[in-house]
Amino acid sequence: MAEQTQSSDKKLTLAIAGAGGYVGRWFIHHYKDKYNIIALSRRQIDYNPHPEVTWRQVELYSISSTTEALKGVDVAMYLVHSMNASTRLNQGSFEDTDLLLADNFSRAAQINGVKQIIYLGGLLPKEPEEKLSRHLKSRLEVEETLGSRKAYLTAIRASIIVGPGGSSFDMIKNLVRRLPVLMCPKWTESMTQPISLRDTLDIIDTCIGNKNVFGKAIEIGSPEVMSYRDMLERTAKVMGRKRLVFSVPVFSLGLSKFWVGLFGDSPPQLVSPLVESLKHTLTVSPELKFDEKKIDYLSYEDSVKIALNEDTKPNPVTFFPSDKVKNTVRSIQRMQNQNRHSALWVANRYNLWLPSFFSFLINGKTSERGDLGFYLLWGKKPMLQLTMIPDRSDQQRQLFYISGGWLVKRFDYGWLEFREVLDSKYIISAIHEFVPRLPWLIYVTTQAKMHLWVMNRFKSYLAKKD
Repeated sequence: MAEQTQSSDKKLTLAIAGAGGYVGRWFIHHYKDKYNIIALSRRQIDYNPHPEVTWRQVELYSISSTTEALKGVDVAMYLVHSMNASTRLNQGSFEDTDLLLADNFSRAAQINGVKQIIYLGGLLPKEPEEKLSRHLKSRLEVEETLGSRKAYLTAIRASIIVGPGGSSFDMIKNLVRRLPVLMCPKWTESMTQPISLRDTLDIIDTCIGNKNVFGKAIEIGSPEVMSYRDMLERTAKVMGRKRLVFSVPVFSLGLSKFWVGLFGDSPPQLVSPLVESLKHTLTVSPELKFDEKKIDYLSYEDSVKIALNEDTKPNPVTFFPSDKVKNTVRSIQRMQNQNRHSALWVANRYNLWLPSFFSFLINGKTSERGDLGFYLLWGKKPMLQLTMIPDRSDQQRQLFYISGGWLVKRFDYGWLEFREVLDSKYIISAIHEFVPRLPWLIYVTTQAKMHLWVMNRFKSYLAKKD
């Protein structure tokens, strides 16, 4: 019997990051009356079809914004994966971006005393971490980061979720619809356990506020184990399409991404993680399977029928157009931190190292009020000026506002930070919402490339210190 953290006559307040996505929209549709739902979105809400649901605007890249969004929350659901860039230029891998976002969410949850974080991720293979694909390794990092503080993490790992509007299933449906002949590369023989949207939502609901799953990873999937080729064939049968399906003994990552992206009518940010992960067998571990209650799992065929023929769809939420400043830049770099230096130490080393590294060109000066400026040797005005924010900085995170300089166009926003992540295993250096003064084409071909080069040199410098 699932044990709730609060009495049944008091609704839990549930925040959903990624509420506008596939699972978030359907969860709200089915459970809006059971919980006090706070739906989180980067954009400002225009039309809300469910007045019982509160929408809060949040910038997940900002700890202060995320902290404000999680006020008064009992349980937070994290449905964020490799977010689309919110800036015109994003210099950062999806792994480093996801790591930073998860760390923000974990910090904000702790500040607000959130009791539980629910994270919907993907099934992991029974292999050493070093053999995982980049995307699966990143999902494991996100799990570890979300669970690294006081809020209890419940990590729900799922295979392909089959339901109306689901991007992974839509990819399979589009391949069947568009190709009379399906030449399946070797990866389509890998085994997995797809699960219906209905059963996924039921399991998530069972885990919310349930002490039995605090601090646990749970793997979910229909009992039917099948290959991706089986999924294509069975989907074609339900769709009433006669398709010639055959296998070829090759695994070409690049060709597979092109093939699935083109004929599956899917964006690269979805195709890439799926194809890279398909070399693994992704099935439910007996020791991690969901057993909080009995689930009458839908068969794959029944799940496909609902996904194809579901008439009821969540009422659409509409948002105001984004009012962000054009030509903003975000740059995120991860650095190994073998000696577990603090973010304070790293930030201080950077402030000393940069003028030293460019001693033939740059001076570093600190003003009377503590602003740090970087000047050309013959210059009287700083190229870049940073203002430290003491009340939002600590040993583990150092925050500086970008407050001036002739390379900067906007002084009222934008910040630089150094932070420790994953128990100080790494240091993340990040610039957010920077607006350059140089014309855009000149900036991306000069200053932007120079910044990456400088940060890579600093990364090498820290590695030598380690």
